[in-house]
Amino acid sequence: MTTGFFWDERCFWHGGGNYAGMLPVGGLVQPMATGGLPENPETKRRLKNLIAVTGLDADLVMTSAPPASRADLLRVHPAAYLDAFKTLSDATGGELGRRTPFGPGGFEVAAQSAGLALGALRAVLRKDMTNAYALSRPPGHHALPDFPNGFCLLANIAIAIRAVQAEGLATRVAVIDWDVHHGNGTEAIFYDDPEVLTVSLHQDRNYPMDTGAFTDRGTGAGAGFNLNIPLPPGTGHDGYLAAMDRLALPATRAFAPDVIIVACGYDAAANDPLGRMLATADTFRQMTRRTLALAKEVCNGRVIAVHEGGYSETYVPFCGHAVLEALSGSNVTAPDPFAEVFAARQPDARFAAFLAAWLQDIEASL
Repeated sequence: MTTGFFWDERCFWHGGGNYAGMLPVGGLVQPMATGGLPENPETKRRLKNLIAVTGLDADLVMTSAPPASRADLLRVHPAAYLDAFKTLSDATGGELGRRTPFGPGGFEVAAQSAGLALGALRAVLRKDMTNAYALSRPPGHHALPDFPNGFCLLANIAIAIRAVQAEGLATRVAVIDWDVHHGNGTEAIFYDDPEVLTVSLHQDRNYPMDTGAFTDRGTGAGAGFNLNIPLPPGTGHDGYLAAMDRLALPATRAFAPDVIIVACGYDAAANDPLGRMLATADTFRQMTRRTLALAKEVCNGRVIAVHEGGYSETYVPFCGHAVLEALSGSNVTAPDPFAEVFAARQPDARFAAFLAAWLQDIEASL
């Protein structure tokens, strides 16, 4: 098994502007003593550092990829948006959407981030690697074609999909998004497309608050090829695995894709500042193992994971390490220092019964 790890130092240099958490500084919102925007380089850099310290990187193919080209970007984003983004990026930086600040050179960094996702997908489809992980930053799953939002400037996964489809490397692609926030951008781009299945497991009405309902199934030829699985706060480890087993994986199996892409956010983790879902590092390990098992069944094991959200500097590295352990089959581990306390905080049997009824309601609507 060969697992690629696609990363680039330039992605750590993306700037997030003068924010305090999710709010621009100003008025009664004070600057923070440390940090700023939750989407900062440390969670990603610490993941790369951890795999170096444990030695897991020796079991991965550590590499980069070229930035996505303008032709790649134009398959998803209109020229007017790309030109406006590039013009502001070449000048002072700024913000073109909602919660999407960037500094000078932000356009090039975002193109590099999309290029990592595309490079990983190409490598797997060309059989250069068994599977791969793209440490993309800035993230992409909230980006609409002409409106960036939620820290996302370019739709990384969508750009990668449209490129490999154009190159004849794949036709049918499934995206399983387990970021705590609804993958509204990916959904919107493929909402009428029967060749791309989009599945989003997310905290109900977290972000964006007006998208992600399980009744939103696609439109036109794409009807039935979008599946939203909104989950209640506190879902926890067993709840996530139940949602995968009962809904996400059966839908993907029925779709029979050429490749599975995981929009791999870690903000469902138990101590994430932007989520309330109580997932653990082992949750992400087990979801990855289930996805790999399905991929072996339906698409010759072809899986890539593209980094999305996750804002706990202390815990994202352990969650990401767990995913990479599963992808690579490595015996190198990073024991979870939070395992005992997060296990004690998992929901009890009463919540499990409530969640079972919740998932049954979604099943009944399909």
